[in-house]
Amino acid sequence: MTAEDLSVPAAELMIVGHYDKTAGYATRRSAGSPSWLLLWTEAGAGLVEQGAVSCEVGAGDLVVLGSGVAQHYRVPAGAERWRFWWVHFQPRPSWAAWLGPYAKGDGCHLVAGVPAALHERIGLAFQRGLRDARWVPPGHPGPGPGEGRVPAVAVAGPARELVLGAVEEVLVLAAAAARPDGPDDGDQRVRRATAIIAAEPGAPHSVASLARAVALSPSRFAHLFAEETGQTPMQAVRQARVRHAASLLEVTDLDVGQVAAASGFVSPFHFSRAFKKEYGLPPRDYRARLRPG
Repeated sequence: MTAEDLSVPAAELMIVGHYDKTAGYATRRSAGSPSWLLLWTEAGAGLVEQGAVSCEVGAGDLVVLGSGVAQHYRVPAGAERWRFWWVHFQPRPSWAAWLGPYAKGDGCHLVAGVPAALHERIGLAFQRGLRDARWVPPGHPGPGPGEGRVPAVAVAGPARELVLGAVEEVLVLAAAAARPDGPDDGDQRVRRATAIIAAEPGAPHSVASLARAVALSPSRFAHLFAEETGQTPMQAVRQARVRHAASLLEVTDLDVGQVAAASGFVSPFHFSRAFKKEYGLPPRDYRARLRPG
């Protein structure tokens, strides 16, 4: 079974594929799809419409489309071809923080202009995801490695998690390296501090350590950070730690105390209180809701 057998992929299916389409190619879903869709353009051009939002994409552009909104994507007039990777999936809750700055409306997210230095690594992540969609534990009968870039459906739990890992790598690389469209990119020192926090949320960050990293006094840094982001540096650290912890709860079997320590919290009590404030429920309940049984 491939994506072309499924005009509207079921919500529970995860499908990975690669296309190199010429003029005339188009896909339309008037009621949208129950799954999310990621499109990474390697070469050529594509025209993507989701609800009332329209964007033309080229090499180095990533589009992520939410579910349930009318979709129409195609090779635009005047373009010869569109070479792109695509994945139908259900996102992890923690990805909202990475996608949020790139929202265009109607569930459409555009991460444009990902630096060329990352294109090879992103391509390798998709190739790994395509292989992993067919992965089975050693000694178990499976569908085999498949051929070339024929689309693959990830059915088993381990295969789905491996593909999600590849998608997450692509999303984080692209979102961290590109800049959201806007009239003001903000102060580069604040962007640098935010990147440091995101890279290692569990590290023992402080206002002083972050200020040193961007060559500012602690008072000047704290004022500038709050002015640019609307929150204090330590509020940003706590938010990053909670979101990191959410990812660990989603994809690992670490107990709550281990997740708290790995995320930089001094105690499980402080972790649970911060987590509930951000997500509305305690860590154990959050994991139970995502992984029933």
